[in-house]
Amino acid sequence: MKSAVIVFPGSNRDRDVASALHRATGVEPTFVWHADSSLPDVDLVVLPGGFSYGDYLRSGAIAARAAIMPAVAEHHRKGGYVLGICNGFQILTEAGLLPGALMRNAGLRFVCRKVRLSIERTDTAFTRGYSQGQVITCPVAHHDGNYFADADTLARLEDNGQVIFRYAEGTNPNGSVHDIAGIADETGRILGMMPHPENLVVDHQGGTDGLGLFSGLAQAAREPA
Repeated sequence: MKSAVIVFPGSNRDRDVASALHRATGVEPTFVWHADSSLPDVDLVVLPGGFSYGDYLRSGAIAARAAIMPAVAEHHRKGGYVLGICNGFQILTEAGLLPGALMRNAGLRFVCRKVRLSIERTDTAFTRGYSQGQVITCPVAHHDGNYFADADTLARLEDNGQVIFRYAEGTNPNGSVHDIAGIADETGRILGMMPHPENLVVDHQGGTDGLGLFSGLAQAAREPA
């Protein structure tokens, strides 16, 4: 699987996610600067975690208007995969590529700890490495991770099966409505999630529960369209 990791001013998980992708696929990702206007020929584009542009205005608001973002949208329109993690999820909602918004955590504090995630679907490229109903461990590190959408949007997400990850067993760290930790678009090719699977892929990190996401993507990329 060929992948590109977009680097914004303030990104700080770009190297982490590149390492996870290399571990799962054996292929080094390409780093793409936010001011570029085109992407290399890749299967997957990742918007990594961090604090793009210092979270000025709103988290992800400025990055969503970066020069590279039209190319990200076009990559999706042509059938490619897009993954946004933490700040990347915020960028995807601000860019209109995913519905809803990420607000300040309910406790108004930065949260950095491990949570439990319930896998809601396994028929997506992002979750095929897991089992239906499986509960995995995954770290979070955010201040603005409280997912919100209006009632009609929430009903549409639930009815369409677009909620991919939920915080499980009372571990919701931010007040997200419906315990939503990650959602997909209607095509299933864009995923935004607040937890950081890239930070739990080797034993010395405390476990490998995050590796299934990246290995599932690698498997999906190997199969014919």
